[in-house]
Amino acid sequence: MVSRIGNHENAIMNPPKEKHTWTFLTNHAHVLVCLYRDPAVRLREVALEVGITERAVQRIVSELEDFGAIRRERDGRRNAYVLDLAKPLRHPIESHRTVADLIEMVGSPVNSDPTSPPDSRDTD
Repeated sequence: MVSRIGNHENAIMNPPKEKHTWTFLTNHAHVLVCLYRDPAVRLREVALEVGITERAVQRIVSELEDFGAIRRERDGRRNAYVLDLAKPLRHPIESHRTVADLIEMVGSPVNSDPTSPPDSRDTD
């Protein structure tokens, strides 16, 4: 027989983990931010950071490419991704904003030179 005090102590010592069921931004936005921060990132790493499967990231990258928000370039055996920072967002509610606005909102400084790495981009 288990005492109630024992169960209570166990609940205090091992509280249930909070499960996040939704976020304010979509996985598409998360992937876009990851590609901006590191244009040569492996999609496997993006999947781990976003918390989705690598296959889901591949699908999102294809959709972003079809929309024109990113362009995939070969860099040796790897891909590098170039964002179109001037591309308007898709939904009518946010279509007055651009990819650059989204990146800035998330906290990554944006520079109009997509060829320079994010940490060397000038934010003035």
